Amino acid sequence: MVRKLLIGGVLALLVLGAGGGVWYWQANKPVEKRGSADEEFDRTDEPGSGRAKSERIAVPWPTYGYDLQRTKVSPYDHRPPYRPLWSFDAQDTLEFPPTAGYGNVYIAQQKGLFFALNGKTGKPVFKTKNFKRCAASSPTIANGTVYQAYMDLVECGENDPDPTGFLIAMDARTGKEKWRFKGLPIESSPLLKDGILYFGSWDNRIHAIRAKNGKEVWSYDTGERVNTSPAYSEGLIFAANQAGSVYAVNAKTGKLAWQAASESSALGGREFFYASPTVAYGRVFIGNSDGTMFAFGAKSGKTLWARPLGTYIYSAAAVFNQKVYVGTYDGKFFALDAATGDTKWEKEMPSAVHSPPTVMDGLVYVAACSSCGSEASRFVKMGDKDLTLAFDARSGKQMWSFPNGKYAGPVIADQDRVYITGRSILYGLEPRKPAGKAKGGPDGKARAAGVEGAKAPKAKRAKKASPARQRNGG
Repeated sequence: MVRKLLIGGVLALLVLGAGGGVWYWQANKPVEKRGSADEEFDRTDEPGSGRAKSERIAVPWPTYGYDLQRTKVSPYDHRPPYRPLWSFDAQDTLEFPPTAGYGNVYIAQQKGLFFALNGKTGKPVFKTKNFKRCAASSPTIANGTVYQAYMDLVECGENDPDPTGFLIAMDARTGKEKWRFKGLPIESSPLLKDGILYFGSWDNRIHAIRAKNGKEVWSYDTGERVNTSPAYSEGLIFAANQAGSVYAVNAKTGKLAWQAASESSALGGREFFYASPTVAYGRVFIGNSDGTMFAFGAKSGKTLWARPLGTYIYSAAAVFNQKVYVGTYDGKFFALDAATGDTKWEKEMPSAVHSPPTVMDGLVYVAACSSCGSEASRFVKMGDKDLTLAFDARSGKQMWSFPNGKYAGPVIADQDRVYITGRSILYGLEPRKPAGKAKGGPDGKARAAGVEGAKAPKAKRAKKASPARQRNGG
């Protein structure tokens, strides 16, 4: 009898334990909410529409994400297959993609080196600069000037009780320094609008400074680090911080328009934003590190939809054709309906997705990172190689692959070429002219020649930077 009671007690405890585990799992799940096209959804605000693809401009890719809204939609109609022109080995991680201007590409290597390369040849335009500091952002280019943000010395400030950083303005042709804005580490790609640079900092603030001299116009204190890169739309600057909050502030005054937050689970858990916001269709799209993709009203800040997609989202989104493209660390890549958050198509990736995608001429390019999240506390899909894939933006059909890619958004372009960022190597490629009449085009239908792969050219080597811990956002 006693034995039966003991067995019954053990079974009861097991049942209660299992039930408690299920309850905990349910209570700790991210919030999910379906959206509607009837609420704060502007169908006329289509990224990439009205851009003159044939126009020759001095700065064809001026900032991270291409435009002020960080949509990551290229105005150029390049499609694979591509012919390799050159490659350049930066000798350490390239965490963010380059920008392009004045016939050159500009990129910051993670451990302090800054390169300006001729877009046609890959040869240095001016002597490589070594700031001996970590960099986790893209430069911004305008008016003959390159603006680049830097963090602390090569340990990146993670264990430094008093880290420092700066944003520097350099002559785009010579590399000569014009001014520095000094403060705490800056992990945010600067955004330039009407002569004002906007960026976030480890001092918890969103900053607005004058592009001509680095003098501060205003700053807004969010209460926690701002690592994301700001976006702009209709007079507002959008940024997010490590406390899981999103902010819209007046671009001229710095006055708060609204504040929103990633909705916590039933147990009150809330995680941080590492991905930068993307603005389109009257909405702000941003992924949280808990694996949830959010859409907030750009004017109201209201949570319009929330979709749990995977274990982590560090990838900023691209937007095109009323879809939101984003990847997760458990190896998924999604095309979501921008109005509702519903999945339009989903692809299984070879490994984690850390990089933001780029849309160009109906294809969406994204990189798979084999080692991202190696110290993560939740599941991360690991692989044995890094690569860049291109999918038909409408159907999700794979159209092309390239044998490198890693952390950075894999593709930017100018009027003549495409530039692909690998872990430490930057590639210059040009589209081959397909024989005969091509099938499809900007409507997103595949050209017959678009399924070829590419062989990475041998890289030129750069001066090696001092060793330091590799950052991977995981």
